[in-house]
Amino acid sequence: MTTTVHTTIESPLGALLLVGEESATAPGGLALCSLSMTGQKGAATVRDDWREDAPAFVAVAEQLQAYFAGDLKEFDLELRARGTEFQQRVWQAIDTVPYGGTSTYGRLAEQIGASRAAVRAVGSAIGANPLLIVRACHRVIGATGALTGYAGGLERKEYLLAHEGAWPVGRG
Repeated sequence: MTTTVHTTIESPLGALLLVGEESATAPGGLALCSLSMTGQKGAATVRDDWREDAPAFVAVAEQLQAYFAGDLKEFDLELRARGTEFQQRVWQAIDTVPYGGTSTYGRLAEQIGASRAAVRAVGSAIGANPLLIVRACHRVIGATGALTGYAGGLERKEYLLAHEGAWPVGRG
């Protein structure tokens, strides 16, 4: 039986809800399952069978602090996001977009071997990403370089891209 734990931490983007599962193989004994923001479309909500456990998230919180301070460019966390096989492929492609860089929905579709017609499906998979910030879907922009959807809101997407030096496009 897996135990689900949660906590909330403050960030420059507001409160972040962290949800994880205890894991014998993960550093610190925790696999991160969800990171969501207040007001986010499709955000996780705390369930009665989850246990509040702030100490379990110390490593996650430290890495997020370092990221927001500009001292961390790549997270080193065990992630355990649940999704379809297609969503998992898209999320793995997102993981290849480097800090300070961007990609487009079309490039990600091509990267996973999907047709150009699958761009909407790629967008839907990105929108279902339960691990905002650490699985950097904010780095995916429109083909014209415009900011497009972000479950946390476009102002937060713009903040994250500017923080990484990738917004406006071409600046970083």
